[in-house]
Amino acid sequence: MFFQIDPAGGQPIYAQIVRQVKFAIADETLRPGQLLPSVRQLSTQLAVNPNTVARAFQDLQNENIIETLRGRGVMVTKTAPAACRKQRKTLIGDRVAEAIHEAIGSGLSIDEVRDLVETQLQSLPAHAKDPR
Repeated sequence: MFFQIDPAGGQPIYAQIVRQVKFAIADETLRPGQLLPSVRQLSTQLAVNPNTVARAFQDLQNENIIETLRGRGVMVTKTAPAACRKQRKTLIGDRVAEAIHEAIGSGLSIDEVRDLVETQLQSLPAHAKDPR
């Protein structure tokens, strides 16, 4: 499992870990029943404080995305994929809405915004246009 943390990104590191775990579950990189690295392993891999990873795991556990198996580690729950796909769609929708509001607020017309979006979609590599 490979996560990328941006300490200067403006979002808390634990929240970045939570988001990336959810996205990995949503796109089936992580599957129900699969074990995640331990807090110690992940904190070493990411070069972050173990308490940061523990907080991310606690948030994920509170949302029933992962569960702790005594003596085995932390596992993705059976209900996690559906919840993570829904949350991913909401999160990305919010970010797209924010970008659209910013574009319109800057004086672009709706047609100009639509053209920008279409241009960006057309410039995607073929494999990114239909990942499923």
